[in-house]
Amino acid sequence: MAIVDNGIYVGGARTANPDSIDETFELMRERGGMGWIGLYRPDAEELQTVAAEFRLHELAVEDALRGHQRPKLEHYEDHLFVVLRPARYLDAEEEVEFGEVHVFVGRDFVVTVRHAEEPDLGQVRRRLESDPILLAHGPEAVLYAILDEVVDRYAPVLAGLENDIDEIENQLFVDDVDATQRIYELSREVLEFQRAAQPLTDIVGGLLREGERRDADAELQRRLRDVHDHAIRVADRAATFRAVLENALTVESTIVARRQNEEMRRMTQESIRQGDQMKRISAWAAILFAPTLIGSIYGMNFLDMPELNWPYGYPLSIAAMVALGGGLYLAFKRKGWL
Repeated sequence: MAIVDNGIYVGGARTANPDSIDETFELMRERGGMGWIGLYRPDAEELQTVAAEFRLHELAVEDALRGHQRPKLEHYEDHLFVVLRPARYLDAEEEVEFGEVHVFVGRDFVVTVRHAEEPDLGQVRRRLESDPILLAHGPEAVLYAILDEVVDRYAPVLAGLENDIDEIENQLFVDDVDATQRIYELSREVLEFQRAAQPLTDIVGGLLREGERRDADAELQRRLRDVHDHAIRVADRAATFRAVLENALTVESTIVARRQNEEMRRMTQESIRQGDQMKRISAWAAILFAPTLIGSIYGMNFLDMPELNWPYGYPLSIAAMVALGGGLYLAFKRKGWL
């Protein structure tokens, strides 16, 4: 079976390490202690074996098998079903990696079902085993410790996200840096983290109200309130990050639009300048074309060309060239081409 760890606890101390689920059930009945079974990605048959013994609700078992559940707390007749989404920050990829853990909590048992490497429930188990007084409170103490571990693991995630947001804020007003895609991707990570962390406030709050209703142990209630306070702070910071990124995206969009407008204005000015140059070139080309045309015609030297032998033909052609060129110059000057 996909058993990660399996123990029997009596009075806050581990008294047995069963080799099989059947042995766990037998020892629980014999010693009247608490069974804590840790499963990692069990198949349907494996989980159904546990579910049948502890009479776990079929809907909760179905959710635990399928995975991809939202964080939630569900009350059944004789047990609780809790879904948590632990997270860790991957600095190189600037991404938040989410896990999923399902916890069944009954009067004398705890069954954990993990679908990812996180959280390290082995560490939770060792911490509780080193504190027999706390562990003596039974399944409620185990659930508290798991919630505390998940919430504590959110702190490095918040630190990583905050560092990325600081880097983005520093990039906003740097020329030639487009941070739009990075802001969008980080906003998506923050939103997903918020969806994982926000429900914890309601989950722990519900456990506190249930504990008050049945007059639960005061120390355990104090510890749960501490987890609740941490969960609220995590949710508030996630909401703040989301608001900061939304503002950053607005600012970045404004900066990009301003840069585009400046580029368009520069291109327009360049087009105008090039147009003015083309006008000047065209004007001078037209002015030079007139005398060139006259010179070309009379440079053909045909015998029957008019005025070819006329003594005033040469000065007249020069005068015509000057007059035509001067007229064109004045016309282009008046239009602003020169």
